[in-house]
Amino acid sequence: MAAAAAATAPLPPLSLRILAECGRSKARACEMRLPHGPVPTPVFMPVGTQGTVKGLTTEQLGRLGCSICLGNTYHLGMRPGPELMEKAGGLHGFMNWKHNLLTDSGGFQMVSLVELSEVTEEGVTFTSPYDGKEILLTPEKSIEIQNALGSDIMMQLDDVVSSTVTGPRVEEAMHRSVRWLDRCIAAQKNPEKQNLFAIIQGGLSSELRKKCLEEMIKRDVPGFAIGGLSGGEEKDHFWKMVTLSTDYLPREKPRYLMGVGYATDLVVCVALGCDMFDCVFPTRTARFGSALVPWGYLQLKNKQYYKDFRPIDESCECPTCKRYTRAFLNALFKRDPAALHHITVHNIAYQLTLMRSIRESIIQDRFPRFVQQFMATMYGSKEKYPTWATEALASVNIILE
Repeated sequence: MAAAAAATAPLPPLSLRILAECGRSKARACEMRLPHGPVPTPVFMPVGTQGTVKGLTTEQLGRLGCSICLGNTYHLGMRPGPELMEKAGGLHGFMNWKHNLLTDSGGFQMVSLVELSEVTEEGVTFTSPYDGKEILLTPEKSIEIQNALGSDIMMQLDDVVSSTVTGPRVEEAMHRSVRWLDRCIAAQKNPEKQNLFAIIQGGLSSELRKKCLEEMIKRDVPGFAIGGLSGGEEKDHFWKMVTLSTDYLPREKPRYLMGVGYATDLVVCVALGCDMFDCVFPTRTARFGSALVPWGYLQLKNKQYYKDFRPIDESCECPTCKRYTRAFLNALFKRDPAALHHITVHNIAYQLTLMRSIRESIIQDRFPRFVQQFMATMYGSKEKYPTWATEALASVNIILE
């Protein structure tokens, strides 16, 4: 009887299975099971701020192999609003997306819209950029909106300060983020199908980060994010806060490093033990004509590509590289926004392919060699390797040759 009961018991809304771990670094390959299907990690999550990844349809995103993308609670909560979202069947139904969704809490707008916001213990008050009205976003309201959106992973509302800020405000924000996590947990109405992640704060202070980690780990939420980084701080400080966090975070829970999307950062931070990443970089840079390639990027609007009939990257299997040349994209960029679409398709494909390659190298026990090859291709010579990346990798026993 006990076995039968166990067989019919509902599965948890999130489970993490570790498939392989690098024998030298902290890199690992996992399978994260969520309500809308499995997510192989390490994973890069494209950002669909207002229910769409700019320049792509959800069908195209799915065909590229994306299993999870992001939505923005602040913007979606204002327009079209949670009531309409519930009528549409949540954000999945609204944007016609069959795979997993992660929604942020709205907290990042404390930094990006700092001139329009004021933080108190109750929450953060914004002046709406749409109509000028004041809006109070509390931990409870953030969770209410995310419950209506129906995302598979929800983020707590945290007190966010810029990574370049120092002094007592950083400690205040860290302690408030812990208190707000408790309020988010209490407000969560759908724990059986939506996963609430905590966000580790503490700025660039090792002491504050450790305190925050100790407190938030006690809450035993389904997953943890490393927040308050990748906002302009020195890379030497950045990587040390990342590796400090992964040293403390539970092995059996997913580790999400927020706002990171540059290729080198992804490779290094996988080595430091992170599983999940997101950033607007690949789509935003596409809108400026930059196509991501293993050796950096191509600025396709430049004159040098006027008669270049090669694809963006001859090794890339994306629809853009299979169908169009650099010359075509160069000509199209000057007169048709379709160029931005084609480059966006390529850039998202590049990010997803990079993460698949990283994952395969971990499973095949050759991740340190993959890192060596990646850095050599990206920078050409050891003299050009960023010092921070070399030191970060050395800290986890990957010595670049």
